[in-house]
Amino acid sequence: MTDRFPHKGISNRKEAHIDICCQQTEKILMKRSNGFEDIEFVHNAFPEINFAEISLKTTFLGHTFNYPVFISSITGGMEKGLKINKLLAQVAEDFGIGLGAGSQRIALEDESKQESFTILRATAPHAFIAANLGIVQFNKGYGIKEAKRAIEMLEADALILHTNPLQEAIQPEGDFEFKGLLQKIKGLTKAVDKPIIIKEVGAGISFEVAKKLIASNVAAIEVAGAGGTSWAAIEGLRAAQRHELLKQETGAHFRNWGIPTAISTIEVLSATQGQCEIISSGGIRTGIEAAKALALGAKLVGVALPVACLAATKTEKELKAWLNQFIYELKVTMFILGAKNLEALKTAPILITGKTKDWLLTRGIDLPKQVQI
Repeated sequence: MTDRFPHKGISNRKEAHIDICCQQTEKILMKRSNGFEDIEFVHNAFPEINFAEISLKTTFLGHTFNYPVFISSITGGMEKGLKINKLLAQVAEDFGIGLGAGSQRIALEDESKQESFTILRATAPHAFIAANLGIVQFNKGYGIKEAKRAIEMLEADALILHTNPLQEAIQPEGDFEFKGLLQKIKGLTKAVDKPIIIKEVGAGISFEVAKKLIASNVAAIEVAGAGGTSWAAIEGLRAAQRHELLKQETGAHFRNWGIPTAISTIEVLSATQGQCEIISSGGIRTGIEAAKALALGAKLVGVALPVACLAATKTEKELKAWLNQFIYELKVTMFILGAKNLEALKTAPILITGKTKDWLLTRGIDLPKQVQI
């Protein structure tokens, strides 16, 4: 890669990311859980509702969703990205759910790479779509102009700024300049006329960081906690392909780093106290886990790896079948709790046990009122 043609290296990196995710999945999943096994519902043998009554409709940043599901950011800007993003956008449109673009840096720096991003709005004219840039780029010359261009490219409803210090530290081409970014977020929230969502990429967001983000006036936080895809492991595998032993070994050692998703969700909800909206994501693979995140107070649940790999390697029918299964499991969980809508789900009794209980008690985190420990 050269400085004159950075997009070529970015495109190759994105190709490698999706190939590793979908072809070496077992090597890049964390060997720790997302923590939701420590969250327990109390079964209701007499729910006093009919299954057909249950509604999964919700709102997020003023937009109506048929289901509380968000297809989290993962890819775009390379040949495979066009097919993947078109299929994901079609599913988002048909299901009435939201979608986050992959990082648009490559499309800002090379207009020939824009089609795999513009296909999102072309395919999903009514769906909630969030543009996406890496926050570290705002220490590398990006500013309000680039933020607005990313939004305009997609006719987006919001802008995701993803923070990924661990990934950057292991990525062979990583950017390490993270100083002063909270102040830049505050400036962007004032200058950009769309809501700003801050997203981690698999290591989670803590109570303390969430407090700082609220002070920076962000509209939403996607926790993207530990327990699913490990970007440290992905970058470690890329380093191995380049015979960079230092980063290969570091990626392996940091494979399981992060705040488990269940814990991160509770910490962020405790810190924000309704001042912004929360997406719980990070290894959420079943509707039961989704119900737990939503009952704790998350507005949406995010999924990335399963749907991205289905879009990359399977058919629209198979992708829709996965989402239908996920949604049906969520609805069944609500049924056997007697919750006919998502607001009622938030009143269902919850028990927190195990390592999650120990973590939260040690940290002194305030819990939702329906929680017992």
